[in-house]
Amino acid sequence: MFYVLTFVANIRITIDIFILQLNNKYMTRNHSFHIPVLGIGYTLDTPVKVAQYGINSTISLVDDILLEKLRKVYCEKFEVFYNEISEKIDDFRAKRITSYLNLVNDIAKNKFEELKNVTSEKVKDLKEYLNLLPNSSELKAEFKALTDKHINTDAIKKWVKENLSMGSIDVNIMTKIDKDNYLKGEKLPIEYNDAHAALRGFANSNLESSVIFSAGMNPRLYSYIEQFDDFFPDKNGYIKKKIVLKVSDYRSALIQGKFLAKKGLWVSEFRIESGLNCGGHAFATEGFLLGPILEEFKENRETLNNEVFDILKTSLSEKNKVIPKEVLPLRITAQGGVGTTEEHNFLIDYYGIDSVGWGSPFMLVPEATSIDDETLHKLEKAKEDDIYLSDISPLGVPFNSLKNNTKDIEKLELIKQGRPGSSCPKEYLALNKSDNGKNVCTASIKYQFKKIKELKKENLTKEEYKFRFDKIVEKSCICVGLGTSALKANKLDTQVEGDGISVCPGPNLAYFSKRMSLKEIVGHIYGRVNVIKRTDRPNMYVKELHLYLDYLKNKIQETKDNITKKQVRYLSSFSNNLQAGIEYYQVLFNNLKCKFTDSKQKILNDLQEGMFNLKNMNKQIKEIQESLSL
Repeated sequence: MFYVLTFVANIRITIDIFILQLNNKYMTRNHSFHIPVLGIGYTLDTPVKVAQYGINSTISLVDDILLEKLRKVYCEKFEVFYNEISEKIDDFRAKRITSYLNLVNDIAKNKFEELKNVTSEKVKDLKEYLNLLPNSSELKAEFKALTDKHINTDAIKKWVKENLSMGSIDVNIMTKIDKDNYLKGEKLPIEYNDAHAALRGFANSNLESSVIFSAGMNPRLYSYIEQFDDFFPDKNGYIKKKIVLKVSDYRSALIQGKFLAKKGLWVSEFRIESGLNCGGHAFATEGFLLGPILEEFKENRETLNNEVFDILKTSLSEKNKVIPKEVLPLRITAQGGVGTTEEHNFLIDYYGIDSVGWGSPFMLVPEATSIDDETLHKLEKAKEDDIYLSDISPLGVPFNSLKNNTKDIEKLELIKQGRPGSSCPKEYLALNKSDNGKNVCTASIKYQFKKIKELKKENLTKEEYKFRFDKIVEKSCICVGLGTSALKANKLDTQVEGDGISVCPGPNLAYFSKRMSLKEIVGHIYGRVNVIKRTDRPNMYVKELHLYLDYLKNKIQETKDNITKKQVRYLSSFSNNLQAGIEYYQVLFNNLKCKFTDSKQKILNDLQEGMFNLKNMNKQIKEIQESLSL
């Protein structure tokens, strides 16, 4: 697929770049970036801090215990009556989520309404809203024109009411975190599963925003969405609660979009994330790089929109539901490794991306995220080697982590004491079935004790035993660790959770070396300031390529002594897709005239070096393949 794309790219890219050169710099009314979900706890209260400035952000719905604790904090802070939702209440998880989301929405709306109430006391907030916008914003130009000659308070109030909008308060549900739940030893119906209950919590809230589904397709969960009217469009195409899918490639978007359309559900946005150049869980694609993936979306966007909408209309008709008058809008957004305004603008200008996700850098912005001082200090000092792709996640998916984080230090101390494993106080990642059919987490004491006991019965060499023992105890309790920083930042008790904190930055964070204000990071995104002091940061595409080459190299090393034909086919396909991606970038950057002018030659040299390294790995794969044929 990508070989064909590469051949076509010579002509297509040349034409597209010519058009790009003719176009003026894009004009926007609102922000062209969003803050994605950061771990479990780092963005739980971000909307309270940034939504009034028109910035979209995302709340994780994994940890209802943490949400309930933060709800109490904010009720006290804003003098709202707090009524505890304990675990003794029926459907407590969904009710906690609904109550927290409603509170955050109310607080954000009140802040936004105060900002719109143009008075001498609030004019500073209004100016801050407008100053944060990109310099190319139409709103800035309109406001300047409105206030240039004279100040008319009534006219300003009218304009503000008609033109300013609050940032969207979106939520994120990891589809894999959908464990069964029990009451008095009896398994509860599927709608009480973790992800199902989280969806119901969002559906019952008063938010008018989006739910972002990440970590792959969950047909049972997707089918459950049909139970809630807010997810269906009205005749004007308005959807109160929109669906966003985080996807790694076009094929996945098409399959999932059609699946949901057959249920009368529209995907309002496909959020494309780099497989490896991202924070948290890294779902490595089969060697497909971000640029070629975005190119495929760009080429097929209209087809995707129309094809899926045709299915949607048929389904809505069969369900006797309202059919929108016109084709529904489809947003394409991207995130993962973006670090400069040049990269940000290029994604928007060239690929037509509607919004760019800036995640890990916001971990250095305490004005926007919940992060404790100790963790913030560690992130300020972090370099490339400090951020690594680990196997600590109980989900069995590679996980970007910070070396020497306090949760891992806590884990290693328990291993040293001969007591490996976590007490598993929250059990959100208890997704493995034990012998009695109950859920168990691979990071738990229970699971690791059992596996180590079994290991001791095997007749293993000292080296074999250590290797397999380390694999067992490597798993960490991240469902607790990723929320503890939010507890500490809000000065809450951590007696149950412990003090250990898991940190999940993407590799891009290594190039940001100081804590920033909201004004600074937004100014950096829009090119008003530059907070990156290092001069050796690679282009985001080059960085992603290096990450994929390292990943492939490690996979070859892991399997070469005991490899199957299926694994060889995987390595060969991975390598071929990487080669097609490099060729695509070579054509792209060779044809660029007005973008990346200062770094273009360095990028091309890095791509050439990447191709050389890939060819060496290809030789190893072919040698392995030939040895299997003997």
